Amino acid sequence: MGSMHTNLEEIPGGLERAAVFYAERARGQVGLIVTGGIAPNLAGCVGPHAAMLTTPEEADKHKVITEAVHKEGGKICMQILHSGRYGYHKNLVAPSPLRAPINRFVPKELSGEEVEQTIEDYVNCAALAQQAGYDGVEIMGSEGYLINQFIVKRTNHRTDEWGGDYESRIKFPIEIVRRTREKVGEQFILIFRLSMLDLVEGGSTWPEVVHLAKAIEKAGATLINTGIGWHEARVPTIGTVVPKAGFAWVTKRMMGEVNIPLITTNRINMPDVAEEVLQEGCADMVSMARPFLADPELVRKAIEKRPQEINTCIACNQACLDHTFEMKLSSCLVNARACHETELNFPPATHKKKVAVVGAGPAGLACATLSAERGHEVHLFEAEPSIGGQFNMAKVIPGKEEYGHTIRYFQAMIDKHGVQLSLNHRVTAQELIDGSYDEIVLATGVRPRQVTFEGADHPKVLDYVDVLYRQKEVGGKVAIVGAGGIGFDVAEFLAHDTAHTNPSLDVETYMQEWGVDMQYQEAGAVTTPQPAPPAREIYLLKRSGGKHGAGLGKTTGWIHRASLTMKQVRKLANVSYEKVDDRGFHILVAGEPQLLEVDHVVICAGQVPLRALQAELEAAGQQVHLIGGAEEAKELDAKRAIYQASHLAAKL
Repeated sequence: MGSMHTNLEEIPGGLERAAVFYAERARGQVGLIVTGGIAPNLAGCVGPHAAMLTTPEEADKHKVITEAVHKEGGKICMQILHSGRYGYHKNLVAPSPLRAPINRFVPKELSGEEVEQTIEDYVNCAALAQQAGYDGVEIMGSEGYLINQFIVKRTNHRTDEWGGDYESRIKFPIEIVRRTREKVGEQFILIFRLSMLDLVEGGSTWPEVVHLAKAIEKAGATLINTGIGWHEARVPTIGTVVPKAGFAWVTKRMMGEVNIPLITTNRINMPDVAEEVLQEGCADMVSMARPFLADPELVRKAIEKRPQEINTCIACNQACLDHTFEMKLSSCLVNARACHETELNFPPATHKKKVAVVGAGPAGLACATLSAERGHEVHLFEAEPSIGGQFNMAKVIPGKEEYGHTIRYFQAMIDKHGVQLSLNHRVTAQELIDGSYDEIVLATGVRPRQVTFEGADHPKVLDYVDVLYRQKEVGGKVAIVGAGGIGFDVAEFLAHDTAHTNPSLDVETYMQEWGVDMQYQEAGAVTTPQPAPPAREIYLLKRSGGKHGAGLGKTTGWIHRASLTMKQVRKLANVSYEKVDDRGFHILVAGEPQLLEVDHVVICAGQVPLRALQAELEAAGQQVHLIGGAEEAKELDAKRAIYQASHLAAKL
């Protein structure tokens, strides 16, 4: 289990909660766990009040974690992470005083004496981790953090013994590993996370990466883990657009260059993907991080040949990385219990109830299956011919195919826990009243908001359901009304040419589209992106000014914007909608009239809740719960829907 920032270590009582979190994964048969990054000193913290390990007193507090994991038979390493110029605070330091493009703070340049002290802080941190009972440490040398900043010319402009030529620039990581090994002895696991692919200009060349790997092995590392891309890189490395195991080829390139085991990582989310990586000789070991947020039992289910029951990570980032960068506690969109194991549980019900759940979208599916797991008799009604709700639209969008995994998982849970599913059944209030249910849950979702401009009923006008779910034909020139998440998804769907390979399903196509040099001829392996031509001429329109997709996820919004730019989507703001007629779409842009001679106009202008059953049921004295879109039509918020459903199921 790879390292993840969860913020558990930063909150009051967080180490105790982290102990439960990690122990549950160890119980699920994870072989080796790596914690979130812990700073070796104050300057190394990723932000104010971030976790550090600098004193014996702090080490003693970590024993609750190591003892909990060891009790379950697992092993756990603590990651030592110094953020360098990525630190979001005023005390940040770096090899050179160069501000990171993703940070507003300028770092102070470390003096030679401070470099020596920082090395000693790493060594001290590792020794304290050993004292705390950890089985080892992972030294974070990738992703553009401090060690990586020393290694490359891009961020190391020093002229002393810690800068200049490559041998001098890599002295910092080598000394950290060498002195740490001397301090902790031979039996302590020492993982070095090596940046095998910087994905930034001025990054390391491949011969340099190999040279450093060999030097790190010689210095005493037990394992080398693969780091991919700096945080400031403009190539997505872990989003759902990345093909599964999309960067295992880099680790494979390193195989045979060193004699210690190599770990590969990034977008490996299911046992069959991991097995293929190993069978193809890409690595000696596989690391998954977010998949263990989604399902702590992933490995056990693989061992017991129950892969259909794995709650698969869909790499959406919405509750994990987005939360981390907002300084909130991480969780998981598809598993609301993640990082909340001490407060959200589903014990067997003390009183069996008869429960009706209306709507088999994410909210209804989560509530129905979790309630049935607790022992309630659950009847699930769905008007459509299949379960999944809005996820049936998400899964057809290029780069969001993984959403189909969540539908598969819920179907397995329906079958396992005996949910009585009725498809193609638009249940009436009277049926529910006559059914004598103890609890009725309305998870009926949303419908697209109607528009009122002239010609809204013209044959040219479609809504996003027509396009994504009903698969209606769309012409070669399209205007999309609404630049939120749905508008972006529709634009991505319509811009993709089915005659070309889908980049999210093919590694070489993906690397070509985003400008990754798989031959590694360039430093950092960055080259000019070569995206496939767009399938259509698309206009993405919004009423307000400012950036398109401003409300998209913090860690994925830039990906969606960059992708649509590559697809040559024309983004127009400050738009007023006049009318649609046979000539096209008449609009005002900042008050100036324009005619978009389009074949279709697709409406993605928000949603309204579907809760027609509520009034009649409540009038009859029925207990009704509204969850998901039926409760609040705010974009298509599956994170909130599954969170609400899970908490309701825990209380029923």
